[in-house]
Amino acid sequence: MNGSKTVVGIDIAKRVFQLHWIDVESGEIVSVQLKRENFLEHFANRQACLIGMEACGGAQHWARKLTAMGHQVKLLPGKAVKGFVTGNKNDRHDARAIWTAVQQPHVKAVAIKTEEQQAILALHRMRSQLVKFRTAQINGLRGLLTEYGEVMAQGKVGVRKGVAEALAKLSDRLPAMVIETLREQWARIGKMDEEIASIE
Repeated sequence: MNGSKTVVGIDIAKRVFQLHWIDVESGEIVSVQLKRENFLEHFANRQACLIGMEACGGAQHWARKLTAMGHQVKLLPGKAVKGFVTGNKNDRHDARAIWTAVQQPHVKAVAIKTEEQQAILALHRMRSQLVKFRTAQINGLRGLLTEYGEVMAQGKVGVRKGVAEALAKLSDRLPAMVIETLREQWARIGKMDEEIASIE
């Protein structure tokens, strides 16, 4: 399929990357570990390779860097690689599974994104995360106020309508520190509203 082009499977990690390939000339099976800081240097002086990596955190960055060096990079979904893992799961077996999967014509690669595309996706993810945090804070605040008999409608709008009145009713029944903490929680929700609006 790839003629004389070396195919390399790479299992990327935080500190040490595992590489697997078969030397085209000798047929030798090569398994190499590279520290993150030496990774690109390893490929800088190599002939163009077909490189397979699992499409996980950091893979898009490394794919862009390797492509800029003239290598062909395919990012593979984790599910596509999983079926090729043999033996106990470890970095060596994962790199070999990626090496096998990248050569299969039926395994579809994930598109490599530009930095601009990745930035837009990052904003969507950050917004989604903020919405989850805000929902958790709102539900937590509603739950705490319900403990003292102050029941509000679900959701941000329901809490927004009733929180000031609920805190006013409870201010003479609860310690000032508790009321202040509940007010701070409500303020955090407001701050998250601003952050979400800013991203939007």
